[in-house]
Amino acid sequence: MLVAFSVAPSGTGRADGSVHDAVAAAVRIVRESGLPNRTTSMFTELEGEWDEVFDVVRRATEAVGEYGSRVSLVLKADIRPGYSGELDAKIERLESAIDEAGEGLA
Repeated sequence: MLVAFSVAPSGTGRADGSVHDAVAAAVRIVRESGLPNRTTSMFTELEGEWDEVFDVVRRATEAVGEYGSRVSLVLKADIRPGYSGELDAKIERLESAIDEAGEGLA
């Protein structure tokens, strides 16, 4: 399964509203998990089996909780049994489709 999630604290008391320290704590847990992952400016993507992925999300969420009085978690999952390596394979298929569509325009 693939999971894209974003987790952030609120009620941090920081005047600038920054949450980068909390997000860094979450991303550190994701990276230390050993599961395939990617972090962008808005989400962290994680790939693995149901129990291992949600364990990492839970621990990342708990880590963020140390930085504020509340935590917001946004999560989207792509559950496709029997497939692995999709973190990169989905992007490769997309890029190939874009290239093929571009060739049809030439």
